[in-house]
Order: sequence, then C-alpha cells, then structure tokens
Amino acid sequence: MLIEPHPGLRLQARRIGAEGAPLLVIDQAVADPDRLVRKAARGHFTPQGAMFPGLRLRAPLFYEVFLERLLRPLLADHFGLPADGRMKFAMCHYSLVSQRPERLVFLQRIPHIDSAAANGLATVHYLFRGDWGGTAFYRHRSTGFETVDQTRHAEYFARLEAEALDEAADTPGYINGDSPLFERIDSVDGAFNRLVVYRRNSLHSGNIDNGRVPPPDVYAGRLSINSFIDIQA
Repeated sequence: MLIEPHPGLRLQARRIGAEGAPLLVIDQAVADPDRLVRKAARGHFTPQGAMFPGLRLRAPLFYEVFLERLLRPLLADHFGLPADGRMKFAMCHYSLVSQRPERLVFLQRIPHIDSAAANGLATVHYLFRGDWGGTAFYRHRSTGFETVDQTRHAEYFARLEAEALDEAADTPGYINGDSPLFERIDSVDGAFNRLVVYRRNSLHSGNIDNGRVPPPDVYAGRLSINSFIDIQA
C-alpha cells in the first residue's frame, strides 16, 4: 500500500525562539490519512522504551518511503542537510499517549531532546480529530538553551540533575506551558493530517492536558506517527 501526498498539501516554514531552529508545519500531508488510522487499528500497541508515556506500534515501511520522498527536497533549504544524504530511520512508530500524570518520572515531566546530533530530524504526524494538543518547544531557563547539541550536552544534563533535587521547581504531571524550569517559546496545534518536522536536538514536549489524559484508543485517543531520521552524508 502506497501513501501519496495530498494534492492540497500546504507547507509553512517557521523558526523557533531566539536560536531560530527550523520548524516545518505541513498541513494536508497525505491523500488518505484514514487509511493510516485503519492500519493502526489492526495492530497491537505495546509499551516501548522507558520514556514514552504510552503505547507504540511499528509503522509500516511504506510510511518511511512516503516521508523520504516528501522530505528529501526540503533538507538543504530548511535544515542545511545534504539533499542526497542517506536517510536512516532510527524510529518510525504509531504512538498513543496514555500515561496518567501522577505516574510520570522527572524526565517525563519536562521537555526533552531526542538526540544531540546535528543531523537528526524528528517528525510528528497527527492522526487524531479530538482536541488532544500538539507539540511545544521550550527554553531551559537556567542555561538559556533552546537546543542541546553535543557541545551543550554535559552542561545541560548536569544542571538538570541538580534541578531534579529541587522540589519547588519540580512541577507534577505533563508540562503544558511555562514552568519554574522551562519557558515555552513556540507551539504547534495538533490537527488531523498535520505533520511537523524539527531538529531532534530542539527541546520539546507534547501539549497534554493533565485533567484529561487521552485514552489508549486509536479512534478516540491521541494517535500520531512519530519518526526519528538521521541524515548521513
């Protein structure tokens, strides 16, 4: 089964915060998004990884083919990455956020990066129609970092380790806006068939309402496809 771009696809290029990290917002991404939803409904979601607060299912390989075809012409102009580079998918999964906020550990309650590497991209393809929130981007208050690359990695995580011991700074539940440790600097609403693309080293988090956590249901919950892509020259 092939996935084709929607004929009405719309692309918006943005820059995040003071550091100006690139962000693409692509609306009407695929021609038949409901096929992707039905494919997810036929699969078996399980917990995968220690940090994701919910359930996941491996996305079909044809979705990776679609993403590569869509993103390759955008790599050089928007991310400064080689258009002819090898695209390696470190992850490509359907995701359902479902963890209760009181069960989150410290690192799940704050924004995160997916990788410190400069050649990594992350994508989130929203496949839900309910009001389950989008994706937000953050600045770490004490360091001022909006991105955490390899030169900042040691300093950032040493600072986080100290801040984790400060009970006054540790806000319970999902972060969904400013907190004592982080300032929200940009946000993208979750909309059906919207795809967002950003660098994996940008500090980010899903916008999850602590009073209304999504159910682990493909049709009624916060279904998305999340991908990590490394571009190798």
